[in-house]
Amino acid sequence: MTDLGDFEEFSADDGGPDEPDGTAGRAGSGGDPGRTVGDADRTDTDGDRGRAGREGFERAPVEPTGEDRGMGTICVSRGLKIAEDEDGTALRAYVTRGNRSSVRIGTYLLAPYPDGETLFCRISGLEYAQQYHTDDATEIHARRAMRREEFDEADYKFVADLEPVAVVYRDGEELRRRMTDRVPKPGTVVREAADVTEIKTGLKIPEEGVFLGHLSVGGEKVRTAASPPTIDYRLKDDYESGDPLVFRHTLVAGGTGSGKTHAAKNVLRQYLGDRTYPMADRPNVRPAVVQFDPQDEYAQMHDDNPEMTAEFARRLDREGIVHGGHEDTVAFVPKVGSATYSGGHHGARQVEFTIPFSMVHDDPWLVAGSGLNDNQYGALVRVLLPEFRRRHGSGGSYEAFTTFLDDPALREELDESGRVHEATYDAVRRRVLGFDHVFDRDARPITDLVSELVRPGGLSVVPTYHVNDSRATEAVVLALSSLLIDQKLSNDPDYDRIKETPLIVGMDEAHNFLTDADSVQARKVIGKFTEAAKQGRKERLGLFLITQDPQDIHDAVFKQINTTVVLNLGDEDAIKSVNIPTTLESKVPYMEKGQMVVYSPDNSEPVELIGLPTCLTRHGRD
Repeated sequence: MTDLGDFEEFSADDGGPDEPDGTAGRAGSGGDPGRTVGDADRTDTDGDRGRAGREGFERAPVEPTGEDRGMGTICVSRGLKIAEDEDGTALRAYVTRGNRSSVRIGTYLLAPYPDGETLFCRISGLEYAQQYHTDDATEIHARRAMRREEFDEADYKFVADLEPVAVVYRDGEELRRRMTDRVPKPGTVVREAADVTEIKTGLKIPEEGVFLGHLSVGGEKVRTAASPPTIDYRLKDDYESGDPLVFRHTLVAGGTGSGKTHAAKNVLRQYLGDRTYPMADRPNVRPAVVQFDPQDEYAQMHDDNPEMTAEFARRLDREGIVHGGHEDTVAFVPKVGSATYSGGHHGARQVEFTIPFSMVHDDPWLVAGSGLNDNQYGALVRVLLPEFRRRHGSGGSYEAFTTFLDDPALREELDESGRVHEATYDAVRRRVLGFDHVFDRDARPITDLVSELVRPGGLSVVPTYHVNDSRATEAVVLALSSLLIDQKLSNDPDYDRIKETPLIVGMDEAHNFLTDADSVQARKVIGKFTEAAKQGRKERLGLFLITQDPQDIHDAVFKQINTTVVLNLGDEDAIKSVNIPTTLESKVPYMEKGQMVVYSPDNSEPVELIGLPTCLTRHGRD
């Protein structure tokens, strides 16, 4: 015995310490000293007078008969309400003891209505509440708990806050969904959603489309009784209910080591399967993919992944996931100065190219650099380039242009005529110098290779890892992307191949090229990509942007992105910038490699996914 009391177990059926036979506490004066208090009101119809007193009070059964179904019931302890305003909704469920350890935030539940419709909802909060009005913040309570090996669930209520997602109902043989417009009855039994069709309908996930990953909750895959037990998440890719989402643009955001390149390769591999899209008078045309690759990783998509097992490949086949190296992969290597490209880590064919200076006449900002102001840019576009073209023709080289600008007589003539002030002239000349290692190198011009660059069903990778000059890298990427976008959007294109082929333009480290800046060049680039994003669905042009710094991508481009795939991001500003629901934001910093959240309002409800553990093509350097 301590000052805290005796912690030993005791039973109400045991006798007192002085009366081991259970006869303690006899009746007072006037009573029968031979009868206990427990015998006082008992009858003796069974002829065994006094037996009840010896064996204690008869126990009443407290466990309900039958078997439990579901994991709990809708409760009204704090009201029961569904409102248009999310903050006004009060929907909670009591979770029974046997189900508490398996419940997670994000778990999908079903609450049936009496007429056969069902409320599809998710757990948004979990709470232990006092079962009785007692104070468990005491020394005695704590010491007793510390001497037990197990937590006594019976002392507390376990309540789940529910977020209504949709009402699921049957329309003939088909399962459909609509917005939540009904409140379930008190006491309604809730069960975990475990049917693939119910879950996909409740979350509005398409049955067919481009595979992204498997549905998960709290980092664990959602499993059903079906085969396979996982639930595949796919992006809509047909015209039956709108435009394919590939032409409404995709952003993949993730920090270093989050698995974003792995995930991007797996998605692109699906587009390079047997997918086709209608173009003009042709009903089925395979898309071409042009991928800008600053880390030289995507040309590996030519090769099979040696780490893929036969068992895993069979599983992919069963789920309709395209895998294996893509044979029609070509690395288009920019010839820049003396830089050499080593492609020993992949088996893709390599084609060298150069940027002809003639492209500058259509996109003057390619040679403008990042320092020209509006006045200087106007002098370049309206005076200097037209005058150079008049003297040297449209095929004049970069070397000829710099020689042209070195002419002091031209400088004096333009200054005296008032067309270009001499200070402006000097500023333009300084900024267009230094591109001699970019333009007109010893390789085929990219304008002669358009039919090879854009191939239906082909993957063209443009690696720039071997180019050490960031200014040169920027010029190469922007020159090619502008060529593709201009020809796609043109009503009178020079290259019909680009116009007549569904095209996906992929850009890794997109934040380096589509950033918000005050320079003329940045504004021109942003304007071009924004227009491309707006008209993409009509022209069969999709942007596939990959970045670790989404906050640096210009907002005008960001607003046109329909599908956002977010892997682990540690930076708070980066997480805020991707504009995903707050319920998903909190998960992003804690996601393991390959975990992702997908926000695609025209495809499904916001969901959490787990990507494939093995890349569908070769990935990583030996």
